[in-house]
Amino acid sequence: MANDTPGQEIADDDWGAALEEQAKADAAAPASPFQDFGAGPAKGAAPNDIDFILDIPVQLTVELGRTKIAIKNLLQLAQGSVVELDGMAGEPMDVLVNGCLIAQGEVVVVNDKFGIRLTDIITQSERIRKLNK
Repeated sequence: MANDTPGQEIADDDWGAALEEQAKADAAAPASPFQDFGAGPAKGAAPNDIDFILDIPVQLTVELGRTKIAIKNLLQLAQGSVVELDGMAGEPMDVLVNGCLIAQGEVVVVNDKFGIRLTDIITQSERIRKLNK
């Protein structure tokens, strides 16, 4: 590419050299350690090999219900106060992982400890549909 401006010619050469250097670096770079699970296994990886994420902690929350309350009423709460929630007794409770609904369940008591028995698992397509809303 010929230009009348000598500085422009040097800049074009630098740009071309930078692009060539990037292409060489991309060709020599090792394959990404991240696998696209939707596209099948990566080269050399076992199918569905997700062992590397199994120890990542997540927050599991069981939601009994919700309510809105004015600050003046909130300040009047004391030990023994009852706060009415929008959930009904016997209604399934939401189970959330990192704030995302994954299941519903019911409260159980085992050896004087509370737990939750999962009664309905939210399908992947339902979770995706809710995210798109």
